[in-house]
Amino acid sequence: MSVSVALVPVFGLILLGYFLKRAGFPGDTFWGQAEKLTYFLFFPAMLIYKLTYAERGGIEITKLFVIVVLFLLIMSFILIICQKVFNWSGPVFTSVYQGGIRFNSYVGLAAISELYGDSYVPSAAVAMSLMIPIINLLCILIFAVWGGKNIKGVGGILKAIATNPLILACLVGISFNMMGVKFHPIIEGIISPLSVLALPMGLMAVGAGLNLKALRHTSLPFFVSSGIKLVVFPMVSLFLLRLVGADEVTTTVVILLSTLPTASSAYILARQLGGDAHLMAGIISGQTLLAIITIPLMVTYFL
Repeated sequence: MSVSVALVPVFGLILLGYFLKRAGFPGDTFWGQAEKLTYFLFFPAMLIYKLTYAERGGIEITKLFVIVVLFLLIMSFILIICQKVFNWSGPVFTSVYQGGIRFNSYVGLAAISELYGDSYVPSAAVAMSLMIPIINLLCILIFAVWGGKNIKGVGGILKAIATNPLILACLVGISFNMMGVKFHPIIEGIISPLSVLALPMGLMAVGAGLNLKALRHTSLPFFVSSGIKLVVFPMVSLFLLRLVGADEVTTTVVILLSTLPTASSAYILARQLGGDAHLMAGIISGQTLLAIITIPLMVTYFL
């Protein structure tokens, strides 16, 4: 029950964003701009600030990298097996795949902060900086094989991954930490309040992006993708963590990240690269709502 209570603010902000958007407040164009501002300014500011002042040595990078690569490959194998069994069309499978392997970083960092405090946030940021580029590369490969149209401009997509503001922010924050950089009081007075805005704005933007109409025609691909992401993924992660003997911080961070619903950015990739965008919208919205139940259950059972 304590885990559920701790996560109430996280999902409360998501629902607040949903109802504000449906009420038309503060305007039709606000939420898209708010999400962009959070992604390119607030969230990177938070990562840089938290990582710069983080205590060193909390997470085992080598083990974490091995775990990340292994569980992403295993999850990809499971999803491809599902495709062989159900024989979906290419666009449908690309959406099932994204729904089964991507994660929502806003929900993840907010949940970690609420459950374990700010001391675990830097470790989660490091884990995310490893997972994000690998997941994106895997998704591009899946689209190259099963997408509804040929991928054009792969170099541009890879460049976008390399210039991802979240990854760059992690690199900057870790570099500052290793060099012992401390912000001037004026700079800190700017970046600190920006970082405070990141999670509430990010969570409300997630809620504003929910499309419950897309759930009206939920089908087997939705349930398979959601079951794999919200149930199977944490189980595979736990098995690998125990297999390599991961430390407590690594175990906590990886398990929590593996329980997350898929990322809202998956919809953009589905539209750009020939996926089933309507199914993707349903998976994103449905998983976000299901996570209200599954995250507390998984965290309580596995941690």
